[in-house]
Amino acid sequence: MWKLAKGWLAAGLMWLAAGAQAQEPIRLGMIDGLSGPFANAGDAVVRNLRIAIERINARGGVKTAQGKRPMELVTFDSKGNVDESLIQFRGLVDKGIPFVLQGNSSAVASALVAAINRHNARQPDARVLFLNYSAVDPSLTNENCSFWHFRFDASADMRMQALAEVIRQDRAVRRVYLINQDYSFGHQVSRSARDMLAAKRPDVQFVGDEFHPIGKIKDFAPYIAKIRASGADAVVTGNWGNDLTLMVKAAREGGLQAKFYTFYGNGLGAPAAMGDAGVGRVLAVAEWHPNVGGAASDAFYEQFRARYPEPRDDYVHLRMQMMVEMLARAIEKAGSTDAVQVALALENMRYVNDFHEATIRTEDHQVLQPLYVSVMERRGGAVRFDNEGSGYGFRTVRKLKTAQTTLPTTCRMQRP
Repeated sequence: MWKLAKGWLAAGLMWLAAGAQAQEPIRLGMIDGLSGPFANAGDAVVRNLRIAIERINARGGVKTAQGKRPMELVTFDSKGNVDESLIQFRGLVDKGIPFVLQGNSSAVASALVAAINRHNARQPDARVLFLNYSAVDPSLTNENCSFWHFRFDASADMRMQALAEVIRQDRAVRRVYLINQDYSFGHQVSRSARDMLAAKRPDVQFVGDEFHPIGKIKDFAPYIAKIRASGADAVVTGNWGNDLTLMVKAAREGGLQAKFYTFYGNGLGAPAAMGDAGVGRVLAVAEWHPNVGGAASDAFYEQFRARYPEPRDDYVHLRMQMMVEMLARAIEKAGSTDAVQVALALENMRYVNDFHEATIRTEDHQVLQPLYVSVMERRGGAVRFDNEGSGYGFRTVRKLKTAQTTLPTTCRMQRP
């Protein structure tokens, strides 16, 4: 597989050297935290975007009215905060980059949507489009929806819908502790968990509902002690990045026996941090994971690992690579990078490969797709691939079809 990855890279470089020098690249501007407590999450995004771009460039680039053009990723470090993200957005606009990519903060995403709405209204000849790969606050495709914004991840409500379906069938879960980061996303996870579990499992008792500062806690032992004292048999959390890794590490060290129903427990150090204590007890939800099975899925994962062989780089996101592929198709359909035309081309677009399918809903620009809930196990048997060289991987517990993950929208989109 390494030969295949080198082949992509070599083909892309040869193509750039030989025929594409006259063509201006299509630049994608990623604004996200590349330093600070969540730098590892930002770096993981960069790897996924780069391999998708390399794949497109290796086959000749993107067809436009001016000929085939390569894609290029330009990164902007937001340092994980809203103010810096808006400063970086101005820099992106000044460089004439037509596409904004972001995801590792719903607070940042909301601020970017507002900024892009203003920018596009004031400068119709320099409009930009926002492609969101991870910011899952439901408001972004409901009351705060925008024609200029597309979300390729499932919303927090869609993810919670999947987890709640599994909890509905897990009769061992009786007492639930909610712990989340203290910002818009964390509060939405808490609300969704309460509402959905009340409907699906009215017998479940909530024994804690706690919020902690995002990216500030170095030792979660006091929080774990409170969870143990509550008698919780399950923890539900939307925590991500180091806030999740440090929490599950403290849970292992504190001997907490509860199950963890997580949004993001399948990477960025979480499986290794939990170790044997997480086997059968840490669950995660995603649009895909390496052990969904099938030759095409296995090859997709192996190609990524050939390109990025270091264990610490092993965090593969199908949705991010899918996003770049769909953008390339939309540009080809539009014949240009004009934001309005590309947005119209993305609407109702369907993505299909041999192991996944997704559709962009026109009404709110939310991608609709299946979701998998998986549980941590030791590598072997159904768990062919482990995570980050930890010896632990994830096995599918439940696959929810698109119809089961689709939720209604309240979006009243203003269209240009």
